[in-house]
Amino acid sequence: MRTTRPISRRDACRRIAAAGAACVGLPRAAEASAARPEVFRLRTILASCMYGKMRLEEVLPEVARTGAAHIDIWPAVHGDQREQVEAMGHAEFAALLAKHAARLGIITRYDLGPLRLREELLVASELGASLVVTGSRGPAGLKGSELKAEIVKFVEAMKPHIEVAEAQRVAIAIENHASALIHEPDSIRWLAELSPSKRLGIALAPYHLEQDSALIGRLVRDAAPRLLHFYAWQHGKGCHQKLPKEDELLQMPGRGPLDFGPILAALGDIEYRGWTEIFMHPVPRGIPILPTAREVTEAINRARRYLESCLRAPAPVTPPEGSR
Repeated sequence: MRTTRPISRRDACRRIAAAGAACVGLPRAAEASAARPEVFRLRTILASCMYGKMRLEEVLPEVARTGAAHIDIWPAVHGDQREQVEAMGHAEFAALLAKHAARLGIITRYDLGPLRLREELLVASELGASLVVTGSRGPAGLKGSELKAEIVKFVEAMKPHIEVAEAQRVAIAIENHASALIHEPDSIRWLAELSPSKRLGIALAPYHLEQDSALIGRLVRDAAPRLLHFYAWQHGKGCHQKLPKEDELLQMPGRGPLDFGPILAALGDIEYRGWTEIFMHPVPRGIPILPTAREVTEAINRARRYLESCLRAPAPVTPPEGSR
């Protein structure tokens, strides 16, 4: 009599995730090999924390409504969907993704930091995600040779995690974050240059940079070999002090003063294939950016329409190097 080998939980999750993938588009390998589109288009991903701590059952239907196919799962304090995944179990989460024709693209884990990611890389691989986003560790505010030396140390410390990431076919993206080693333009450029693997790169957040779209566009080009993720997020009036909601929303593309046109043109120039995440932080953390899921989705779609209008506009002319 023929016996059937039991299916492991990991295999079950992967099969369910693959079934969901069939509903929303190409699998990862096919995406990577797809022909270059004639016109650059954004590949958006939905951040779960934009909905605060709403249940995954309420958030996942919004993925398709925002024009995305993938979700970025965030933990506390910004949301708690990562904790919800553990509470329901990986197989049930994978089934829920498939039910709503969504895929897991990113797990964000600033809480773990870059040196405690091993288990999370395994979970990301199990559930079909291809990216884990975190921050950097090390002294902030360095310049010149001191900055380069610290980034060399950081990259060296990341090598065991890079090995796991390569084995699991998952990448690690480091956000440029205030008061961190990887923060300002030079630190981003050094990380792009010194990273020994395409599995270690940059999640670029304009919010934390000088609000100069030409400068950010040049930085996109400089970081191109290791640019893994892009936040469509501007500073506006900040995100640390409670403000009227309209002022908080100035972080969103199309509401605040930052012109995303030159930035998107730079992304097109480098043939960027990563995700774009329309983003902001509410005050306090852990609440939705607007009271209801419908309102959150409408705000994201408003920002998406603005970004798409930037892509339709004539491409800005980049000034010669000597004229900057």
